[in-house]
Amino acid sequence: MIRRVMQTVGSILADAQERGLVVRNAARELRARRKGKDRKSEKRQKGRLKLGVDMPTPTEIRAIVEHAQGRWRPLLITAIFTGLHASELRGLRWADLDLEGRLLHVRQRADRFNEIGHPKSEAGERSIPLPPIVIAELRAWQPICPKGEAGLVFPAGSGKVEGLTNIVMRGLKPVQLAAGVTVPVLDSAGKPKLDPDGKPMVRAKYSGFHALRHFFASWCINRRADLGLELPPKVVQERMGHASIVMTMDTYGHLFPRGDDHAELEAAELALLGGD
Repeated sequence: MIRRVMQTVGSILADAQERGLVVRNAARELRARRKGKDRKSEKRQKGRLKLGVDMPTPTEIRAIVEHAQGRWRPLLITAIFTGLHASELRGLRWADLDLEGRLLHVRQRADRFNEIGHPKSEAGERSIPLPPIVIAELRAWQPICPKGEAGLVFPAGSGKVEGLTNIVMRGLKPVQLAAGVTVPVLDSAGKPKLDPDGKPMVRAKYSGFHALRHFFASWCINRRADLGLELPPKVVQERMGHASIVMTMDTYGHLFPRGDDHAELEAAELALLGGD
């Protein structure tokens, strides 16, 4: 009710502003401040992204890759190794792929209403290198991909834009259950629920595609010794399609190697002081 009242008052004041009857729209200014405070509060409560909590671990990714099958396999493999938003995957066209050059070009997206449009920002239009596993999966998928006027890579059976809910419920969650990437289902008392056979009930650990996007970011950031690509921040920003490096560092800055681990500190000290 408060939200409705604020929207109504805001609309009235906006009209009054256009007529020159008032100078400020206090209702909309208040809403803007409130949104900013809500976002900051939410960020404080959520804290930093954590491996195994907000994004799959390398072990979980290997299990997902191993158990991904059928029409969902090429989509999931592409999501894992490109970090695309679900909307970008749903809007991806074969014309946006250069399989010979091993590049994927992000040029459009499909919104929640399945309408095709431009990426959210100018930085969203980007090119992402493709590893061999993605190339192989896409080559195998192309001849059997449903055909449609839009030429989409991951369409519905009709060739039109695939719904996000369908991808999550039929693709992402089932593969996690098959791969054992699960967490227990708890009752209101926080105790594991049991099925009719008395076995503990489980659910998919990660509920949305953003978990795979977060994993891709961590893979780009991690040291090569930790099976990552060890890319510099600016390149990570470009791969993720972030509008600014601030967004990249605010979200993933804590994942970058600090360079002050004990072994590195010792080596730096020896190099500086000339120790043996």
